[in-house]
Amino acid sequence: MRASSHLGAKVRSLRRQQNLSQTDLAAKLEISASYLNLIEHNQRPLPAHLLVKAAQVLGLGVDSFADDNESRVAADLQEIFGDPMFEEHPLTTGDVRELATNPSASRAVIALYQAYRSALESTRALASKVYDGSDFLGVDPAHLPSEEVSDVIQNHMNYFAELEAAAEVISTELDRRDLYHSMIEYLRNRHRVEVVLGRGAVRRFDRDKRTLALSELLTPSSRNFQLAHQIGFLATQPVIEAIIKRAQKNLTTPESVTLCRVALANYFAAALLMPYDDFLRTAEEMRYDVELLQHRYDVSFEQVCHRLTTMRKPGALGIPFHFVRVDIAGNISKRYSGTGIRFARFSGSCPRWDVHAAFLTPERIRTQLSKMPDGTAYFCVARTVRKSFGGYRAPDTLMAVGIGCPVRDARKLVYAEGYDLENLDAAVPIGTSCRLCERMDCEQRAFPPLQHRLTIDENVRGMSFYAPAGIEEPIGPATKKSRRPRAT
Repeated sequence: MRASSHLGAKVRSLRRQQNLSQTDLAAKLEISASYLNLIEHNQRPLPAHLLVKAAQVLGLGVDSFADDNESRVAADLQEIFGDPMFEEHPLTTGDVRELATNPSASRAVIALYQAYRSALESTRALASKVYDGSDFLGVDPAHLPSEEVSDVIQNHMNYFAELEAAAEVISTELDRRDLYHSMIEYLRNRHRVEVVLGRGAVRRFDRDKRTLALSELLTPSSRNFQLAHQIGFLATQPVIEAIIKRAQKNLTTPESVTLCRVALANYFAAALLMPYDDFLRTAEEMRYDVELLQHRYDVSFEQVCHRLTTMRKPGALGIPFHFVRVDIAGNISKRYSGTGIRFARFSGSCPRWDVHAAFLTPERIRTQLSKMPDGTAYFCVARTVRKSFGGYRAPDTLMAVGIGCPVRDARKLVYAEGYDLENLDAAVPIGTSCRLCERMDCEQRAFPPLQHRLTIDENVRGMSFYAPAGIEEPIGPATKKSRRPRAT
């Protein structure tokens, strides 16, 4: 095992997740706090013996220190340079990886490309509004705040120990036999907030009147989640602000900060409704059957899937899951990679993912054994979720939610029964996006891959417009009838 000069940030992140100061961790590692400070700022390499010792002290496996950030940055850069605008300036994979080793330059390139995409989307939206003669107001540029918040969650591996601890404390004050009324009483007694039902917004909190209005159209599980969300905002505000302060360099706009605050309150709500230790034990007993967990904790299918991705407590780890939510047009509105899988940030995702096929069989579980171009295999589960906030005339919102785990963990899932998990030749070949996928034999390819220039032969048509056709022997005129054997 070699020493690494790129693990400092990972050590700092894992230390903070366990609420350890530099002095505390340095003492446990039997080194000086100043030396640890140099390691965390990548000014000194992390020797192999300290890597092993740090894993023991923090109760983690050595693989938890894998420098995933650099590989994620490399994937983002590869997707950026896959844009057709760079076709005249091709970069090799080695060029991209070399750039990824320079964090400052990489972040600058990504920020510049995001600004370009934002300007491009704004221009297109404005042009569309000019064309159809409608109002200019409401132009929606690229959703950069959501990308920044996703990065914060990803950097914490979707586990926030402080919020888990706060949820455990408050959970002891609630009656889980009647959680809804118990949370209403908690808000009244602890925060002088009265809960009322009405129409309009899903949730509206009036700080002056100390009232929380919930929509009467919400399902019981959604009402519980909104109550827990509000408790999180009021009871854990210092904790949430401390997390945001640590992530300040990643949150570049006021909108990003606000959205991150909402995301952390949502995290607390899930932790309150599905307490960590009890939820993990129950999930293992039920073999991660999402629908059974949904009924046990009176939550939604999507909320269970979210919660499964947060089972990263040191010493009590669950199966690592990734999570994605898409709409019927293929837009990714939520994503989290707990398995190392890469999601496209600047282009469409692979149409072969089961989460897209879920729209073909609404509200039915779909499973898929899938394999990436590098041979990495995943077992995936997907289902549509329907959201309605009105009556007969109000349109429903249909989205698909997908989770997946490394194939090595799939046997623990009830959904994997009947699959030959050793036969990866039968796995569905998937990729990140067409521009990043090297498979040329895909009939669903929408764009040529980054590694190959577009070549067109007007006389030959392959599986797709961008896939070359194989050589076939002619079988004779199309009008010639085939000869049938005589009956005997």
